[in-house]
Amino acid sequence: MTAPKIKLHKGDLPAGLSFPKGVAIDTETLGLKPHRDRLCLVQLSGGDGTAHLVKFDGKSYDAPHLKALLADPKTLKIFHFARFDIAVLEHYLGVTTGPIYCTKIASKLARTYTDRHGLKDLVGEFLGIELSKQQQSSDWAAAELSDNQRAYAANDVLHLHAIQAKLDEMLTRVGRRELAQIAFEFLPTRARLDLIGFENDDIFAH
Repeated sequence: MTAPKIKLHKGDLPAGLSFPKGVAIDTETLGLKPHRDRLCLVQLSGGDGTAHLVKFDGKSYDAPHLKALLADPKTLKIFHFARFDIAVLEHYLGVTTGPIYCTKIASKLARTYTDRHGLKDLVGEFLGIELSKQQQSSDWAAAELSDNQRAYAANDVLHLHAIQAKLDEMLTRVGRRELAQIAFEFLPTRARLDLIGFENDDIFAH
């Protein structure tokens, strides 16, 4: 297996990058509460074995190239658990991300034979790769990221294109592609509800 290329960028993506096959995206924060725990890193991959890591210092989130990509209606954004990531991106970058594909939602709709829908589970089942989650709770605001942190961040996006392809086959087989698409389209609204305090409320309940 060819070693991935990991490119670190400060504060924004470089100009001229394109992602014709869609872009896999993940974020690293200081916790799970967007209003409290700041966005530190956005990692992206075009499915070509290269991961781009955009590191933020917490002082500026201008990032015009990254914002343009997130809002570009022609570029599909592939996430695992998009609900959290797009809420964080909207809170810090002020941009609504779309269109979206969420591998966690797709997995829950397609892989009803299991309750294990984590990224590690999907990568293991579909690609036969064992992902290390050791750096999951590390300090992403550190002035310099360690090699292990960079590798961990890259692995969160390098495999999403391949996982999407597998899940699309399964969704088609069980007749739930359209249902998945409708769920993906609702995600920006779900994230907005989370940001204004409805994260634990089922607004559809009686």
